[in-house]
Amino acid sequence: MSRIVRYLTHPQVLIEPLKDVRAWSLNKVGSNRVSSLAAQLGSLSVTRRIVSSNETKALETATPLALALGVAVEVRPRMHENDRSATGFLPPHEFEAVADQFFAEPAASVSGWETAEDAQRRIVSEFEASLTGPHEEDVLFVGHGGVGTLLFCALSGIRIDRRFDQGLGGGGCWFAFDSQVRRPKREWQPMEALMTGS
Repeated sequence: MSRIVRYLTHPQVLIEPLKDVRAWSLNKVGSNRVSSLAAQLGSLSVTRRIVSSNETKALETATPLALALGVAVEVRPRMHENDRSATGFLPPHEFEAVADQFFAEPAASVSGWETAEDAQRRIVSEFEASLTGPHEEDVLFVGHGGVGTLLFCALSGIRIDRRFDQGLGGGGCWFAFDSQVRRPKREWQPMEALMTGS
């Protein structure tokens, strides 16, 4: 049976340079955006499965939505963002330069980061495993911009390229597709579009 699958990235985070990036929380803006969506679920109102990365910021996005829908969060640790532990926190200008190179040279380990190709294989594998089985309900995946872009590229049948990233704004974007066709219907949209039933 066909169902709608959506991939949503966590919104804005509180940047804490001395803290493991994987443990960063949403900041006030990000939390408010999630709270607004949880209060007005729109097109998410028929969703009956939420599958999330185990990173704090993803869980802080998934949990309020799951509570509003009355469903449990399925946690898949391997849905984490691309592994950047080799560098840890990087100032914004340095991060953007390394991220550009990460997407531009997908087979290379840039500054010790997980390669884009490896991260893409991992997120696609997790995605496919989550959709295997008799599930007939709409699904919301909650994750991260980097691996989300890699998933978008894989589903679209296009090569890895940062121009397909969710763009500026700090996250909180989504794309959707039919579970049988498995090709994004359109490019990234802000999470607020979900409230209007888009």
